[in-house]
Amino acid sequence: MSIGVLTLHIQLPGCTSLKNKRSRLKPLLARLHREFNISVAEIDHQDAWQEAMIACAVVSNDPNHNRQVLQSITQWIENSWPDVFVFEDSIEII
Repeated sequence: MSIGVLTLHIQLPGCTSLKNKRSRLKPLLARLHREFNISVAEIDHQDAWQEAMIACAVVSNDPNHNRQVLQSITQWIENSWPDVFVFEDSIEII
C-alpha cells in the first residue's frame, strides 16, 4: 500500500474577507475531490484572506500511480482555475 500527499500553498488574489475566500475555495476543493477521487482539505492559513494551504491525499497499491495523480493536480489547477496562483507544491509518497 502506498499513500501520496500533495501539499499546495496557493494565493487567492482579490479576496476581501474570509467569507469571500471560502466561496472561492469550497468549489475548488469539491471539484478536486470529484475529478481525481482524492481526499482534500484546507490545512493552514485559515485566517488569511488571500492565501491557503491545502492537502490532497491518494491511496493505492502503486507509488508511481500516486505520483502521477498528484502531479496532474497541480497542472490541472493552473489550467482550469486561472484566478488561483500556486506558490509552492510538494509531493510526499509514504
